[in-house]
Amino acid sequence: QVQLVESGGGLVQAGNSLRLSCAASGRLFNGYTMGWFRQTPGKEREFVAAIGWNGGNTYYADSVKGRFTISRDNAKNTVYLQMNSLKPEDTAVYYCATTYSGSYYNVDAYGYWGQGTQVTVSS
Repeated sequence: QVQLVESGGGLVQAGNSLRLSCAASGRLFNGYTMGWFRQTPGKEREFVAAIGWNGGNTYYADSVKGRFTISRDNAKNTVYLQMNSLKPEDTAVYYCATTYSGSYYNVDAYGYWGQGTQVTVSS
């Protein structure tokens, strides 16, 4: 089993920044990709960003490219999502997840999920 715990969400004004963290524990194996997704009520969970095992490969949704940065610290089994220039449309519950699949953008490829952290951006 793998446990994921997100933190760092909150309420911010548009244009400001937040950094989300996701701490992983349990039966982790080398080579897993970490991803961030977000979801708003009535909508499907959508891909935000992902990072490969060694941090050398990062992937972003077009909507966040240039504003969000994903990174990881394998010594701490933690992945981060630095969110800058936040917009009201970034308001959502943000989830981190792990996958060993190459389909980093596909929500169904992820086997373990955190409980989510709420991010609210006011205009």
